[in-house]
Amino acid sequence: MSLKKAEISLSKNFYYYIQKTIFTYIQGLQEIISNLKPRTLTEKRRMQLAKQHLREVKRFARKMQNDIGVLQEKLNILEESTGDE
Repeated sequence: MSLKKAEISLSKNFYYYIQKTIFTYIQGLQEIISNLKPRTLTEKRRMQLAKQHLREVKRFARKMQNDIGVLQEKLNILEESTGDE
């Protein structure tokens, strides 16, 4: 395996690991928030805001995951086109 292919393989594994870690953290935070019991109206509002922020983070993480997939596909196409020359 060439050095360039090894670097690409490593970077794919790195991004896969980061994505899985991000979604693991998000899931953990969702569980923590859902298990908290607000005692006051202020705490209830803060919990609602935290849930909303977490949904936004999850949405952004999915978008980032899709963008990384598209970029990886483009990189593969570029590598194949430069390999043919």
